[in-house]
Amino acid sequence: MIPEPAPTVRELLAFYLEAGVDCALAEEPIDRLAEIDAPPPSPRTAPVEAPRPVAAPAVMRGEAAPAPDVAIASAREAARTAPTLEALRELMQGFEGCALKHTATRLVFADGNPQARIMFVGEAPGRDEDIEGLPFVGRSGKLLDLMIGAIGLNRTTAYIANVIPWRPPGNRTPTPQETQICLPFIQRHIELVNPDVLVTLGNPSTQTLLGTREGIMRTRGRWFDYDTGGRTIRALPTFHPAYLLRSPSYKRLAWQDLRSIAKVLAQGAT
Repeated sequence: MIPEPAPTVRELLAFYLEAGVDCALAEEPIDRLAEIDAPPPSPRTAPVEAPRPVAAPAVMRGEAAPAPDVAIASAREAARTAPTLEALRELMQGFEGCALKHTATRLVFADGNPQARIMFVGEAPGRDEDIEGLPFVGRSGKLLDLMIGAIGLNRTTAYIANVIPWRPPGNRTPTPQETQICLPFIQRHIELVNPDVLVTLGNPSTQTLLGTREGIMRTRGRWFDYDTGGRTIRALPTFHPAYLLRSPSYKRLAWQDLRSIAKVLAQGAT
């Protein structure tokens, strides 16, 4: 058998980028194999402080993060007191109960028209969103713009947000605790926008907001009732644009969902 050629540096970097690795943990490269063979330090030598990973101080910035149940209760109380979207944004900027805040570049609050009749909610920001501070601005965002444009909408006639307002490190999946901590904020966010139609993009946002354990294949295209406490909003799950980029064969079903959304919006306008 002929052994496969070793990957080049360019190929390895491309793999790391695709896997979500976008930062180094130290300023200088560390030879882990050399550390294994290195002799132990002399007892007389003063201990040398190990280099700190870049992300470590951010995670533990200030005091230790509160316990999840305490953070969830704090988020509920803070969200409940927000009378406006601007007040909600300020409260989220100052909220210290979610560790994701300290590893993200900035808060990704929302984009679009808060007076719009339709609100789209995804799961969490990615790298591009973290840089710009706006939801859905990368490849997924470009596809979302095309999707809503197909039914006559754009970012001046729609409103867009995420369940999680801070990017998880390396685009990893948010933990259940992180989701529950952020949930009161997006619930209050939806309540303040008060749209006629709520569209949940992908399985995580659908299960979180609509309280279902069914997968997106079963929930997409079905209308649900979303209760804000003061009003019931019609809600429709559909595929996340990122999923459609990976599985373009499902764009046909997404188009059916978009047509259903357009029909409901047209009925409400008459």
